[in-house]
Amino acid sequence: MTLFVSHTTIDCHDAYALSEWWKALLGYVDVEGDPNLPGHEECMILDPESGHQLLFIEVPDQELPAKRIHLDLRPRTGTRDEEVERLLELGATQIADHRGKYGPGTGWVHFADPEGNQFCVLRSEAEVATQEAQVSGT
Repeated sequence: MTLFVSHTTIDCHDAYALSEWWKALLGYVDVEGDPNLPGHEECMILDPESGHQLLFIEVPDQELPAKRIHLDLRPRTGTRDEEVERLLELGATQIADHRGKYGPGTGWVHFADPEGNQFCVLRSEAEVATQEAQVSGT
């Protein structure tokens, strides 16, 4: 099993304003079907050529953390939970477990590498597709 970078996450105070600024700078666009609007606490933008994504997430802290940018990773094969176990065996430090944050089968797990660099492990694309099919009844 291995992981791939799903997107790069940036902690901020105003997700919408910052995503709009980076869209103008980089020529990125909103994700189709998921437009960013003022007041959104999470705003994803996409490079229409490479597919790279930046996710801006509002954090409540008055002072932003020193490590404001981190990678969000998805399993290439297998499941998020299998990767969580593998990462713990490799020596990653679990910082927080947000599995189930938005209901059963959702969420992510927050880790740090051996030098303290933070990253999150999301559900695999197959897990997301399975849950979406269950929700839509197909």
